[in-house]
Amino acid sequence: MPPVESHELRRGKYSKIDAPAEDETDTPSRLSFDSNASSYEDLDEFDPLNYDAGTLKQKRSTGDLRARRKASFKDAELGAKSPKRRRCAPTKMCCGLVLLFVAATVLLLSAGGIWAWRSAPEDGQSPPFYPTPKGGSDAKWVESYKKAAELVKQMTLVEKVNITTGTGWSMQMCVGNTGPVPRLKFPALCLQDGPLGIRFADNITAFPAGITVGATWNKELMYRRGKAHGKEARLKGIHILLGPAMGPLGRMPAGGRNWEGFGTDPVLQGVAAAQTIKGIQDEGVMATAKHYVLNEQEHFRQAWEWGTPNAISSNIDDRTTHEIYAWPFAESVRAGVASIMCSYNQVNNSYACQNSKLLNGILKDELGFQGFVQSDWLAQRSGVASALAGLDMTMPGDGLKWADGESLWGPALTKAVLNGSVPIERLNDMVTRVVAAWYQLGQDNTERWPLQPPDGDGGPNFSSWTHEEIGLLHPGSDDKTTGVVNKFINVQGEGNDFHGQIVRQVAAEGTVLLKNDDHILPLDRNGWTQDEKQGKDMKYRVGIFGEDARVNADGMNACPDRGCNMGTLASGWGSGAVDNPYLIEPVSAIREAFNNESVYVTDWLKNVLPNERKELLEDQDICIVFANADAGEGYIKWGGVYGDRNDLYLQKNGDKLIRDVAKDCGAGKGKVIVVIHTVGPVVLEKWIDLPNIKAVLFANLPGQESGNSLVDILFGDVNPSGHLPYTIAKKEDDYGPGSKIMYLPKNLVPQQNFTEGLYIDYRYFDKNNIAPRYEFGFGLSYTVFHLSSIIVTPHVNKSPLPAPRRSGVKPPTYPTEIPDPKSALFPPDFRKLSKYIYPYISSTDDIGKHEDQTLLIQSPLSQAGGAQGGNPDLYTTVLTVSASVTNIGLVDGDAVVQLYVSFPQDYKDEETGKPVDFPIRVLRGFEKVHVEAQKQGLVPGVNGGGNKQLVKFELTRKDLSYWDVRRQNWVMPTTGEFTISVGFSSRDLPLQDKW
Repeated sequence: MPPVESHELRRGKYSKIDAPAEDETDTPSRLSFDSNASSYEDLDEFDPLNYDAGTLKQKRSTGDLRARRKASFKDAELGAKSPKRRRCAPTKMCCGLVLLFVAATVLLLSAGGIWAWRSAPEDGQSPPFYPTPKGGSDAKWVESYKKAAELVKQMTLVEKVNITTGTGWSMQMCVGNTGPVPRLKFPALCLQDGPLGIRFADNITAFPAGITVGATWNKELMYRRGKAHGKEARLKGIHILLGPAMGPLGRMPAGGRNWEGFGTDPVLQGVAAAQTIKGIQDEGVMATAKHYVLNEQEHFRQAWEWGTPNAISSNIDDRTTHEIYAWPFAESVRAGVASIMCSYNQVNNSYACQNSKLLNGILKDELGFQGFVQSDWLAQRSGVASALAGLDMTMPGDGLKWADGESLWGPALTKAVLNGSVPIERLNDMVTRVVAAWYQLGQDNTERWPLQPPDGDGGPNFSSWTHEEIGLLHPGSDDKTTGVVNKFINVQGEGNDFHGQIVRQVAAEGTVLLKNDDHILPLDRNGWTQDEKQGKDMKYRVGIFGEDARVNADGMNACPDRGCNMGTLASGWGSGAVDNPYLIEPVSAIREAFNNESVYVTDWLKNVLPNERKELLEDQDICIVFANADAGEGYIKWGGVYGDRNDLYLQKNGDKLIRDVAKDCGAGKGKVIVVIHTVGPVVLEKWIDLPNIKAVLFANLPGQESGNSLVDILFGDVNPSGHLPYTIAKKEDDYGPGSKIMYLPKNLVPQQNFTEGLYIDYRYFDKNNIAPRYEFGFGLSYTVFHLSSIIVTPHVNKSPLPAPRRSGVKPPTYPTEIPDPKSALFPPDFRKLSKYIYPYISSTDDIGKHEDQTLLIQSPLSQAGGAQGGNPDLYTTVLTVSASVTNIGLVDGDAVVQLYVSFPQDYKDEETGKPVDFPIRVLRGFEKVHVEAQKQGLVPGVNGGGNKQLVKFELTRKDLSYWDVRRQNWVMPTTGEFTISVGFSSRDLPLQDKW
């Protein structure tokens, strides 16, 4: 058998910038992650096998399960050789180390003076779900699973392990790489960030961020952006794109990575995610829905990153999980997503990547997920436990520390299968899920996906680690072999297919007009209108103010991973950001848009005005002032912002700048337009009501076409149609106590309790009758729309439960014999690369005796399952709702029509008689329609003036159901009346009907 992991067969053609020396293993090759992330001593404490699903109390009667399954690190040899787990003899040196550890712990706990000594829970509170449901049970994946099974049956044990384990940090071209099976022509898979473009690559597009896409409320644009993104990934040789993001969902408005997702409502998130996934996968690239789940803040998101030995635990109830945070992932699975990434954090004190309830129970059983689960980078915190809980692929391969070559899987997984700790049928399912996804996306087509060297010239044609053409082939190892690592393929499209056009359209439609007093917008390119110009012989004077109007003076890509707030803000920072191929600055685009023969433009591109500011400002007829608020992933710190924002105000003196400009612009009589680029909600109360602030635009995070898309809106080339994907409050406290970032850990396992339940964002405002400044779904236009003629048509009678679960397709089966351990040994004369993760073992001496592989727990299947996304009957259309939207203004425009459902008031469970709490209203559908203006000479409503468009919504059983924890199913109320409301925002709902 040819060697599986031979470096000759790998030909990973890349190099590494500032590669660490052999003894500097704590320094990663990029700034994307904390290099000191390591394990807590008692990782095995989080084994969820010891919990009772009904009581969430420790189930001591299953205490022998670990012994029978040999699921501990020591028995399975998963991580047993990690330096963190070595024991020292009772010597003076050992005692000294112990004393040093105690002293360090005391210092750690005393830092800040507020930590309480509280050890990690022994096992966790998340209920168990075992065994892992097998893939291949859905009819839409049947052919792919048949092909996958035929291939997997030919694989050896080490070849299977090779596919499930990353090869190690910076060992090949991409940020994540799996091992190949060369003899069967199965490639090394390339996994690459990110949700708004291809990270660490050249000649690519910097698309608008997810939050901007959500603000478009345009399903077609969501799809087109995804398709363009997928095409670029395919042309770069990327098999698996690490996006879209729908977690964090945005529970906390200051959350550092909220901008990667699409908004704070599960339906908006779910629709945008599904459309993006369809676009990406229609290009043959596997999409990745991330981060699953409840990773809502950056502080304490992973062990040791913030000095805590454990990651934060998001503690949440079952109903809220289903109705809010899992909803977008259900829509992603329903769309056929190939991969899902589990998150760093814990959920109910069990790490998300080894939480059997989340992975086995909800994702693979209830939601019928057919693809594979991959870990976030170093989010895997155990070996056997994560395999049994449903993890299928570990990334980047290194386990508890960056770039140390020690894996929790790799050779340790090989041993775990050989000694019976991990059933071979679990490994077979892991591999089959990956291979089936490869077939499902058509990546076996060698015309679109050429074979990799030495059989062809396929594979990634770029390097994540250098911009040079020639670089190291394995930069993370001791191998000094070089080769061509960058081919500089331009994937941005040309002519009518140039992806910059999509960027510009998305950014323009994702710009939200919040205020437009006196119809100051759109602007005239000539400055004065004909009426205004009479009696004036001077040029129209425009002043542009603020650093956010220009590109970073050090260069548009000066800060790695966009990790600073310098110049105009086009994206947030972190692994979800990309290098800009170009960046159109607003000030230049505005200058070019005005007629310089009639308009004189002045700029002051700083956030602090000069001493002679009155002279500068009083000379202006109109002032356009720019400000922003930035955030990002927690491994980057900038300006006192550690990932999550510290507050919800503008940064870098932005609020004061706006007030100062408003005070003196045109001697207090000038008109002021405010443009905000932001990662999320901003409190505007310090200046929003100033009388000469006439217009406010939220341009969100527009990507590379920033200035052009803004000009399109300012001058009316595009009628604004963006609507808020979140609520803008009058003060931070209005979002509620559950909206606060936990900035201090308080415990060794920081505990974040989601006690607000269903009530986040607009749901909390409605419940507590709090008036927002601008509500969820709000957005103005240059025209006026009118809604009329709501019709609700039922198709079925009310019934509490969906139809019984379908049996589904039978998954493939394999022989379960354990192979000869000698077959897993390194081949003779095999030259190893340092820190490279191989599936081979060095010896069979410590394999141990095979154990009974029968799992003692057999969790019942969910009646809410049965297909991708859940029970198919959940998606049966129950109601059709239609309404007419008329443009009664003077210009054509796009209307965002939104549908909200209010569940029956004072409803009580029909079996228990207990009241069921419901939000005032919940979004359940939206449509964006283009409506032309009224025809000249016709009067609206009298002789046909004003074009009408019919808008239709289909409400499913799931849309009209709630998650019943006792029945573990979706339940539709059959008593009382539903209220169906249609309008233009969550608080502008002129049409209502009952059902």
